[in-house]
Amino acid sequence: TQHTVALILGIARNLATDDLAVKQGDWQTTLNTGLCGKTFGTLGLGRLGAAVAKIMHQAFGMKVIAWSSSLTQEMADEKAKETGLNVLDEDGEKTFKVVSKQELFKTADVLSIHYVLSNRSRGIIGQAELALMKKSALLVNTSRGPLVQEEALLNALKEGSIRGAALDVFEIEPLPLDSEWRTTKWGTEGRSNVLLTPHTGYA
Repeated sequence: TQHTVALILGIARNLATDDLAVKQGDWQTTLNTGLCGKTFGTLGLGRLGAAVAKIMHQAFGMKVIAWSSSLTQEMADEKAKETGLNVLDEDGEKTFKVVSKQELFKTADVLSIHYVLSNRSRGIIGQAELALMKKSALLVNTSRGPLVQEEALLNALKEGSIRGAALDVFEIEPLPLDSEWRTTKWGTEGRSNVLLTPHTGYA
């Protein structure tokens, strides 16, 4: 939970790129992404997904939407209660609102993955899902690398089709030395901003 929230803030506030820029003599080279009042989407609403959603809702006033293949609104309401939240928010809407998979990807400003890896869920996020996302959206994966079709994600980020991604997990770990992820070109020449950590959420 802590590492996921750290990655969300890190990619939204450009911490790694700003740190490098300052050390190299630059100053205020990029704009940050504000989170207050925006929509947090969680792919999966288990213990970790609900814990992160609670923090983003309480700390930043983010609307929370969720989807998984077996999730119902009744189950989401119970998750809200379990985390100490009201079923309805201050606007009278569901605190954890269940939506379709398509709506999750179309609506979320921050999309965080909290899903169990299985033969059925492998590659559950591919080109079609990524194409639905807002150009300003951020994708965060601290769950399992193979849930996302890596080539599709790399292509989307190289094309700059979303604002950024923060990843703690990958298809192959440790990353090969010649991995396309291991480049300092992210965030330049039209590419999305990318924040990487070496599966330290688990460690």
